[in-house]
Amino acid sequence: MVLSLADRIAARLRETDYPEWREKVVRIGGCAQPITLFGAWQLHHAQTGRVLAHHGGHVFVPCGNRRESVCPACSDRYAADAYHLLHAGLSGGSKGIPTTVSEKPRAFATLTAPSFGKVHSIRRNARGKTIPCACGAYHHPADPNVATPIDPDTYDYAGSVLWQANVGALWSRFAQALRRTLARSAGLTVREFADHARVSYAKVAEYQRRGLVHFHAVIRIDGPDGTADETPAWATAELLEHSIRQAARAVALEVPRPDGEVLRVAWGEQVDVRQIRASNAHQVEENGEISESRLAAYVAKYATKGTGKSEAADKPIRSELDIELLRVSEHHRRMIQTAWELGANPLYEDLKLRRWAHMLAFRGHFLSKSQRYSVTFKHLREERREFRAAETLDRLGFDPELVVVVNDWQYAASGYANPEERELALAIAEGRREQRQRTYARENAS
Repeated sequence: MVLSLADRIAARLRETDYPEWREKVVRIGGCAQPITLFGAWQLHHAQTGRVLAHHGGHVFVPCGNRRESVCPACSDRYAADAYHLLHAGLSGGSKGIPTTVSEKPRAFATLTAPSFGKVHSIRRNARGKTIPCACGAYHHPADPNVATPIDPDTYDYAGSVLWQANVGALWSRFAQALRRTLARSAGLTVREFADHARVSYAKVAEYQRRGLVHFHAVIRIDGPDGTADETPAWATAELLEHSIRQAARAVALEVPRPDGEVLRVAWGEQVDVRQIRASNAHQVEENGEISESRLAAYVAKYATKGTGKSEAADKPIRSELDIELLRVSEHHRRMIQTAWELGANPLYEDLKLRRWAHMLAFRGHFLSKSQRYSVTFKHLREERREFRAAETLDRLGFDPELVVVVNDWQYAASGYANPEERELALAIAEGRREQRQRTYARENAS
């Protein structure tokens, strides 16, 4: 008799080693696909070399995947780090960033993709009344047809894939154009601009329902040396907003289409720019402004989303059979298929389209920042490791100055032994998430 998943889970709960296994999973927050290591951790006396403590055997370590669809627990941790990284660059006061960053010219910009053909949409007139889509029908927000082509045969799939594959280069040109525009406004050359000011930013890529990314970016003007350096008086929030719009309209690059025609890679017509104000519980956002805390939480959330369940695959595509078996919409399957086919064309060898077909040809990082925007993910992770190490030594009663930590671990396996263990881990992660949400709600209610 074949047992159901629920029966197998119940059986796992009754096994004698379950409490020990659960403790390992709790330590990694309920990671959905942990790495198993085999080896030992020891504490040695710094002067005599005598072993003071020993822990050996098999241990779990988190997979570290940022995508919520792959590992909710690790994506929560990534989102928390993303929040601290972004918020430190917005308000300072922690992570070595001065509070004066909140007084600098800052803006929140959203740059979108252009149109590659008419898609089903939810439309409203100037009075807010819903009007028919271009196809003649009314669409519910949950309608899977929303954002898919009205006529797939005339939709520019090759253009959309090539735009997506080159959007990282388009952002680089935008950043350069923004510096040129600011320099020109201040009566400086680009080379002179570097001696007076610096453009710092953090950006996150978010997939739209049509499968194309748009960028949300926090952009700030610093002094030439970064966060601690005073911004020049001529650099205002209004100048920054105007320069962002001007730079976004000015940049483009040209790439060849498969038929030899030229595709102009540029931003879409909709460029949204909002000024950022300091967080204050007694103020409400108005005039298009957005607060620091809300903005950091908003951007951090999208940093973990990946492409979403219905838009693309969580793993690279290896063959056309993989594409056929994907559980995705036909629109996104066609984008993946187009990327796969273009990947065989020598014209696009540098784009590595087959490698990134599962990401709908997007090749960039989902969250990236300029060098001086704020702290790095590496810094945040090292800070967390140091805290945990100090906490462990304190619990064991050892002076950090008198001991040496020795780690000797080797890779043993990835993931859990069976589906029921993964389901139990996901339940542990969900329980911890709910507990954090209750704690947050309680603290904010008091």
